[in-house]
Amino acid sequence: MDRSPLLIVGHGTRSTAGVDQFAALVDRIRRRGVVDDVEGGFIELSRPPLTDAVGALVGRGHRRLVALPLVLAAAGHGKGDIPAALAREKRRHPGLRYAYGRPLGPHPLLHEVLARRIDTVLDGAERLGTWVALIGRGSTDPDANAEVTKVARLLWEGRGYAGVEPGFISLAEPSVPAVLERLRRLGARRIVVAPYFLFAGVLPDRIVAQSDAYAAEHPELDVRVADLIGDCDELADLVLHRHAEALRGDIRMNCDTCAYRVALPGFVDKVGRPQTPHHHPDDPADGPGHHHHDHHHADHRHEPALRPGQVAVVGGGPGPDDLITVRGKALLDAADVVVADRLAPVGLLNGLRPDVLVVDAAKVPRGPGMAQEAINETLVRHARAGRRVVRLKGGDPYVFGRGHEEVLACAAAGVQTVLVPGVSSAVAAPALAGVPVTHRGVAHDVTVVSGHLPPGHPESLVDWAALARARGTVVLLMAVETIGKIATALVAHGRAPDTPVLAVYEAGHPGQREWSTRLDEVGARAAREGLRPPAVFVLGPVVDLRS
Repeated sequence: MDRSPLLIVGHGTRSTAGVDQFAALVDRIRRRGVVDDVEGGFIELSRPPLTDAVGALVGRGHRRLVALPLVLAAAGHGKGDIPAALAREKRRHPGLRYAYGRPLGPHPLLHEVLARRIDTVLDGAERLGTWVALIGRGSTDPDANAEVTKVARLLWEGRGYAGVEPGFISLAEPSVPAVLERLRRLGARRIVVAPYFLFAGVLPDRIVAQSDAYAAEHPELDVRVADLIGDCDELADLVLHRHAEALRGDIRMNCDTCAYRVALPGFVDKVGRPQTPHHHPDDPADGPGHHHHDHHHADHRHEPALRPGQVAVVGGGPGPDDLITVRGKALLDAADVVVADRLAPVGLLNGLRPDVLVVDAAKVPRGPGMAQEAINETLVRHARAGRRVVRLKGGDPYVFGRGHEEVLACAAAGVQTVLVPGVSSAVAAPALAGVPVTHRGVAHDVTVVSGHLPPGHPESLVDWAALARARGTVVLLMAVETIGKIATALVAHGRAPDTPVLAVYEAGHPGQREWSTRLDEVGARAAREGLRPPAVFVLGPVVDLRS
C-alpha cells in the first residue's frame, strides 16, 4: 500500500485537554507504523500550528502528503478554512503536493464508539428504556446539520434504544434544552446526552452545563451525559481508512446535499459561491494571554454585512472603479442582484460572478414619472425573494442621490437596508481638477447646490439671493442645462461678475476635461463648448488656486 506521509489538520480549541487528546491520537497513529510519517497541526487557537506541522514534514524531505481534516462533518472548516490554510502552505513550500481526505463521519466505527460511551454511562441500565439526545456542533451549513441527523438515525438502527433525537449546541435548532424537552414530552424518563464531538473543548463543556441545568429543573428525569469520542483505536482506524481513500482519489463529500452546489430552501445565497475562510460566531474572541501561532486569522475574510433579503444602498464614488469604498466593494462582491445607475462605476460590474443579475436602473420598465417607484419595487421584490441586493449609485447616495427615498421604501416594505456612504462628486470633481473646495485663508464654507431647477422655478427650495451674498465656494451639480440662468441670478443678487468658475466634465475618467471662465460668461461658454452631463461647476476664489 501507499505509505505517503499523513498530515492531520485540526480546527483548534482553547481546551488543553482537547489539545492533549489530539496529540495522543497523532501519536497513536504514528505508533501503528502504517504510514511513513505523521504530523498534526491546528489552523487556529492551539499549538502546534499547521505551518509547523507542514514545515516538519517538508524538513524531513517529504513533498507529497495526505492532508486529512479531522472533522466529523463537511461544513465551513472542512470545505473552506482548512483548504485555505493548506493553500497558504503550498505557496510557502513550492513543489508541495497533497491529496485531501474527506470528513470522518458518518461512519460505523464512530457509531460503535458512541454506543460504547452511552453503555458506559448507562452502567447496566437497559437500552430499551433509554432515549438518546445526540448533540452535534451546529452549523450555518444545512448539509452539516443533516449529517448529525443522519448519525442519530444510524445510531438508533438495530441497537434497541427507545429513540435517538438530534440536537445542536450552537447555530442550529433544536438546542440542548429544546431536545431534552422534546424527549420529556415523548415520555422519556431516562435520557443519555451523547456529544457528537471528537475531543474536549468549550462547546462540549457547554453541553454538560446545559444538560445539568435542565436536569436540575426536572428532578423526575434521569439525565446522564456520555463521554466524547476521544482518542481511541477506532478513531485511529478510521483516520488510516480515510488516508487510503484519499490516495485512491476517493474524496466523495456529500455533494448531493451540499449548499454550495444545490439550492436548498433559505440557503440559495450559497450556491456557486466560492468557499472562503469564514469566522464561526461561537469561536470565542482572543482572550488575555492567548497568542495566535498561525496566520489563520490574518486573512480571515469576514462575510460582508449583507444577508439574504437585505438591500445595501452603496455609493460608488465619482466614477472611476477604484474610488468606491472597501466596504462598498465587499458588498458588491457578495451581491446576488445589483441595480446600477448610469453614473455608477460600471467597470466594477464586469468583475461580478457570472450568476449575478445586473439590472440597469435606467431601463427599468415604467410609466411616465414612475422611475423611482419602479426602482423601489425592483429592490423590494428581489429582497423578498431572499436575495442579497446592492443598489449601486454614483457619488454618495445621500447627496442628491435619492438614496433615502429607497431606504424609506424598503423600510415600508419590511426590508432591512445597509447604507454605505460614497465619495461625492461635489468634492471629488473639483479635487480631481486640482481645486480644493476649502482652503485656509481663501474659503471657510462650501455650499453644494442642485441645479436641476432654475432660479424662479416654483418648486425650487434654493435661496439664490442668500447664495449670492455668500463669499465661500459654491458647487453646482446637475446644472448643465441651467448654468446660464443660475449665473444671471447670482450676479443679479450681488455676486461679483468676475467670480471665477471651473467646469469639470467626466471627472476622474480618461476623458476628463475642464475649463474656467467668469461667472457672467459661464452660460455662453457652456453653450459654446456643447457641455453635456455629467459635469460639475465650482465657483469662488478657490478656483484660482488650481495648480
